[in-house]
Amino acid sequence: MQIGKLRHRVRLERPAEVQDPDSGEMVPGWELVATVWASVEPLSAREFIAAQAGQSEVTARIGMRHRDDIAPTWRAVHRGQVYNIEGVLPDPKSGLHYITLPVSEGVNDG
Repeated sequence: MQIGKLRHRVRLERPAEVQDPDSGEMVPGWELVATVWASVEPLSAREFIAAQAGQSEVTARIGMRHRDDIAPTWRAVHRGQVYNIEGVLPDPKSGLHYITLPVSEGVNDG
């Protein structure tokens, strides 16, 4: 992956108990883990059709520098759009330089 393609700011969030600002009660919500530079690419028509054949809802992929801590229970937010992380794929050569996140659109309430 070329570093120049990492031009989008993406927020990585994980499920957590957060404090309600009105009542002060702890409620299920999302905690910001990191904001990273990434590439966000919608699937092409051909890739989308192939993904649908496998009963997948993957609509885009997010590429970023390698991280060990990302889990499929997390979500990514880019320009206000919430993406559910469907998996974490290491780069095919070394597995240590970058990762690809197949994502689906939609609100993830945890």
